[in-house]
Amino acid sequence: MTGPAPQPIRVLLVDDHEVVRVGLRLLLGRFDDLQVVGEAADGAAAVAQVGALQPDVVLMDLSMPGMDGVTATSAIAAEHTAVHVVALTTFADREHVTAAIDAGAVGFLLKDVDPGALADAVRAAARGEAPLDPRAALSLIDRRRGTAAAGRDARPTPGSGPVASGGAGELTAREREVLALVGQGLSNRLIARRLGIAEKTVKAHLTHVFAVIGVTDRVQAALWWQRHEAG
Repeated sequence: MTGPAPQPIRVLLVDDHEVVRVGLRLLLGRFDDLQVVGEAADGAAAVAQVGALQPDVVLMDLSMPGMDGVTATSAIAAEHTAVHVVALTTFADREHVTAAIDAGAVGFLLKDVDPGALADAVRAAARGEAPLDPRAALSLIDRRRGTAAAGRDARPTPGSGPVASGGAGELTAREREVLALVGQGLSNRLIARRLGIAEKTVKAHLTHVFAVIGVTDRVQAALWWQRHEAG
């Protein structure tokens, strides 16, 4: 006897272009586990819709008239901690990426994302993970390198404890593989597929990885990998 089917992930679409919202609604409608519950054409409407609809994930454009996506993301993150905002925009420059992440977005995607990858990113965000386009990750890495060059000795960076000064310390070979794939922007689901292991095993590996390298989330882990292990 099977139990009740899981509830679909509730998604709010925020973009000032109707054609974009229509396209996203049709795209996400292909997946039975995703449900578009509302739309908004600007940041103020997005904040109001989140309060009324309580979606699981918000796909947020950043450049909109009136209240922009960054301001709306900040308001949503402050008032609705269970709602996960993923920036979805055409810009991958450092300013847009860092502004969105600093405002509280859990992920950052570009609008040319593959439909399947977008669906996986929504699922990852709903699980509390941080889907990040590799191009956005590079922007964060460039920012981090610039900060380090300007004042490396002035303040510590995530993962700058004893282990971070060298390699990945106590990590197993499998944990290093998982960390490398996080650094490349893959979600837990995609990592599990790539390595042929269970998704819960990936999560267990990451718990230990975060503890060893001294970080608290996927973005910091990706930055740590790029700084200490990549190349």
